[in-house]
Amino acid sequence: MMVDLTKTLSEELEVYPGDPKIKIKTWASLEKDGYYMNLLCFGEHSGTHVDAPAHFIKGGKTIDELSLGKFFGKAVVIDTPDGQGEITLEEVPKTDLGGKIVLFYSKGRELSAELAEFLVNARIKAVGTDGMSIGNEEVHRILLSAEIPIFENLTNLEKLIGKNFTFIAFPLKIKNGSGSPVRAIALL
Repeated sequence: MMVDLTKTLSEELEVYPGDPKIKIKTWASLEKDGYYMNLLCFGEHSGTHVDAPAHFIKGGKTIDELSLGKFFGKAVVIDTPDGQGEITLEEVPKTDLGGKIVLFYSKGRELSAELAEFLVNARIKAVGTDGMSIGNEEVHRILLSAEIPIFENLTNLEKLIGKNFTFIAFPLKIKNGSGSPVRAIALL
């Protein structure tokens, strides 16, 4: 069974404040041109997407330089929607997270720097959230300097709480990309 973790790209989808709005325009129609195609215009970090180290780290790897192995693997959802403020280390169960993709069902709450450091030291493979941002600039720098990809704007994470699954979310191979939209799924 698969669970779609991806928000639909549309002009109505909210973007991070200051980011370019999503624009989707018909380029060709069946009636006029004999084929149908859209012109897409949006930032690399629109919708459900992944951040590469270059997003915050000078000289960091770009999306086309990261190993494909970073974008899939055994995953766990940590349920933290009811707290206040940043998600702290005390809210994370004391289990081995090494080598896993750790996803936070947070209803938009962001990670604390202390938690980001813990995740780096736990040697996780990647991290994600249902929020538009995993955390402030410091949180991004901590995770991305360790080459931990950050998945943001995921959906349907509540369906995976307490379940074993494989997370898959491949980016577009954008030359010198700071990130990319992804089609994220959970394979149960």
